[in-house]
Amino acid sequence: MVQFAGVLTVNVGRAMMVDYTDCPTGTGIDKRPVDGPVRVTAPGPKGIGGSGLAGDAVCDTRYHGGDDQAVYAYAREDLDLWERELGRELHNGAFGENLTTRGIDVSGTLVGERWRIGRDLLLEVTSPRIPCRTFAGWLGERGWLKRFTLAAVPGAYLRVLEPGEVRSGDRVEIVHRPDHEVSVSFLFRAQTTERVLLPRVLAAGDALHPEAREKALDYLAKAERRRGADTDR
Repeated sequence: MVQFAGVLTVNVGRAMMVDYTDCPTGTGIDKRPVDGPVRVTAPGPKGIGGSGLAGDAVCDTRYHGGDDQAVYAYAREDLDLWERELGRELHNGAFGENLTTRGIDVSGTLVGERWRIGRDLLLEVTSPRIPCRTFAGWLGERGWLKRFTLAAVPGAYLRVLEPGEVRSGDRVEIVHRPDHEVSVSFLFRAQTTERVLLPRVLAAGDALHPEAREKALDYLAKAERRRGADTDR
């Protein structure tokens, strides 16, 4: 029997006002499954564009949304693990994900991996989700940012290469898998708990999120300056 690998649900959120964000327009983190197809397009540059999904609210465009974070995917299998650890139900969309998947190791996907969904939609994996205060406030779990970070199962942001529609039950076909080691989880660890890995993320090339590339290059520049200072002593 062939295991299903695809979209379990498509989730969108509406803006709501809460006391755990400083964004004046609130947050759209509470995403819920929707029926029918949802149009997915590149939303525009970060700071201007929001979600890639029609009808989905991304409020704080300083940190969220934009072309390189147009779609957020999280595996149902990982939500199930968190359910057991937290002792509470987590509905599809509970982590603010647009696509709750089944049969895909989302955090194990490679930066630059490309997903064909449905007839037209083509997405490319760019980066992990970095947890923020709004995420912690939404879940209301003690020490959540640290717990989520140490687990290193962040889910993946994707950019839209070819627009199209997505619906619950769509299969995901991996049409390109690059030849490097930089998985979403690897990049997440490099950006958080294991910064010594940062130079290695550059192997992902042009598919790498521009902010991740900037961090890696900055790390290398600082390391080079330290080596130069040591040589001059």
